Amino acid sequence: MLFIYHNINYDRYKRIQEHFTDQLAIPISQASIVHFNQQAFERLDEFNPLAKKALSQSNGLHVDETGVNIDGKHHWLHCASNTQWTDFSAHKKRGVEAMDAAEILPEFKRTLCHDHWKPYYRYKNCQHALCHAHHLRELTRSYEQDHQKWAGKVKTFLEIANRAVHKAGGVLNGKTLQLYKRRYKRLLEKGKLECPPPVENKKVKRGRVKRSKSRNLLERLINFEDDVLRFMENVEIPFTNNQGENDIRMTKVQQKISGCFRSQSGADVFCRVRGYLSTCRKQNVSSSKALKLIFKGELTQFAKNVSLN
Repeated sequence: MLFIYHNINYDRYKRIQEHFTDQLAIPISQASIVHFNQQAFERLDEFNPLAKKALSQSNGLHVDETGVNIDGKHHWLHCASNTQWTDFSAHKKRGVEAMDAAEILPEFKRTLCHDHWKPYYRYKNCQHALCHAHHLRELTRSYEQDHQKWAGKVKTFLEIANRAVHKAGGVLNGKTLQLYKRRYKRLLEKGKLECPPPVENKKVKRGRVKRSKSRNLLERLINFEDDVLRFMENVEIPFTNNQGENDIRMTKVQQKISGCFRSQSGADVFCRVRGYLSTCRKQNVSSSKALKLIFKGELTQFAKNVSLN
């Protein structure tokens, strides 16, 4: 299972080789491990579009991205996932070009959960839901460092609303929902008084006047109210984007341990095989069984249920 990592760090191949030799009494060359990587990648050629199709047709999708080093250059690894499927893709760009190349978001039409990175809003065919783990951290910073009382109150409101949603079974009913929405608006109205926009200098005609972090946060919470509160009225929308962050975390660990990928093809191998194993784990298929299916040339049962038509 360790041979899925395909990158520049040949010391890692040596460690894998030693593991097979010392622990399993199976002598194996580093070249064989590299070959197994490539073979797994090629045999997953049929699985990969099925995973992308399942994600693009799902009710909810989590997205996240992180920097990776490929051949000494900064690239981006994108993750699209839900509770059943995971897809990774590596690209030299971070924005829409990279996400279009992954072939998931252009076809997605339901609810996209993310951390308000603006390029995600380029996708107009879906609803958006914002991650409150990020909001809670930003509100805490605003309250503790900028001494914004409104931020502390909005943080408390979001935490209370989250508990109310859980207690109600995942969604608030009409009257309760409207009550929470009115309370949210009142808190932000107070925020506008406590944290007003900067005064524009009429002598300076060029550019937008710089806002404080607290003011930027306040404006986001006002302008994207529907996306902030969407978790209260749809049982399928989570409070946070933790699913996406958890799925991408192992790729960050891989970068810390192994340094970088030798080439784009090596990164592509890692992304495809790692996404497959992550998906199998979510579908209660063990990694050992999943790997056996690859080399037997068989699709998992859950993959067979996905139609590309």
